[in-house]
Amino acid sequence: MTSESWRDLVDLDRLVQWMDVQGIGSGPLENIEQLAGGTQNILLRFTRGARAFVLRRPPRHPKMNGSGTMRREARMLAALAGTDVPHPRLIAACDGEDVLGVAFYLMEPIDGFNVTMGMPALHGGDPAIRHKMGLALADGAAALGRVDHVAVGLADFGKAEGYLERQVARWRSQLESYSEYQGWAGPSEIPGIEEVATWLDDNRPASFTPGIIHGDYHLANVMYRKDGPELAAIVDWELTTIGDPLIDLGWLMATWPDEEGGRPGSPVIVQPWSGFPKIGELVARYAQGSSRDLSAIGWYGVLACYKLGIILEGSNARASVGKAPKEIGDRLHATTIGLFQRGLGMIAHA
Repeated sequence: MTSESWRDLVDLDRLVQWMDVQGIGSGPLENIEQLAGGTQNILLRFTRGARAFVLRRPPRHPKMNGSGTMRREARMLAALAGTDVPHPRLIAACDGEDVLGVAFYLMEPIDGFNVTMGMPALHGGDPAIRHKMGLALADGAAALGRVDHVAVGLADFGKAEGYLERQVARWRSQLESYSEYQGWAGPSEIPGIEEVATWLDDNRPASFTPGIIHGDYHLANVMYRKDGPELAAIVDWELTTIGDPLIDLGWLMATWPDEEGGRPGSPVIVQPWSGFPKIGELVARYAQGSSRDLSAIGWYGVLACYKLGIILEGSNARASVGKAPKEIGDRLHATTIGLFQRGLGMIAHA
């Protein structure tokens, strides 16, 4: 997105007026820059007086209810204040749409880096630090799973009842919906699609303790401190809800890069990769910071492979009728195959 286009979406004069009413700083907005990242949402950093801010608002054409997503994100960040979960600190939120046309919020900037965008010399030059970086990622998921969502005011934030029972049917239905694309080869091109679904239904955990789920927990959605291996913040909370927090650990298992630093069926995304822990070490580390029963953790990893593979296959289906670039469809279809192969491997070792 260009600087001209964000100006169409963020009326700076109205933003200043709103901040004045809220009693947030004084004077003009300065040093304005749009932050890059893997999100569709607009992130605008600026200073007002001696304080720095990051504004987050939906894109012009959000895939979901943009304002609703902003309200949920802001509510979650507010609830996490005072916990040991590393997260962007919420400054203020505007639930209404009269200021910028959508709901938005202000948060404190994060002094950190995303590992998929490259590493500082400290991290890139020391395998021992990279090992601790991987463990810190597991620590972040465990910390989120320890938060009492009722105590922090999120009792009505999601529907935990029947959460696990809904998963396979929900994503099977998503896969079936791709049949509307006449050029799509169909699910038969995905190895183990029925075997994985059947195994998930037959081996679903009988119960779980509800808690907060990030919903898209992986390396690209965290920022690390520049001076060490610890997390600076978990970011991109669009999919957060209440359910089984082990879903996040399963997602980490499904998306964790292989020995070369690439994801299943995908090119290398992190370099250098040597030193990062293996999946089993992540699970063991999570267990150290959690009282949850991890005896069925393989199920969560397989579910994540199933869900993410089906989501990515949607781009392949759309590409088959020209609604997405063919090269993207082919690449994501290869990733889907890689995810199902990983899921089948997890089943074999469950």
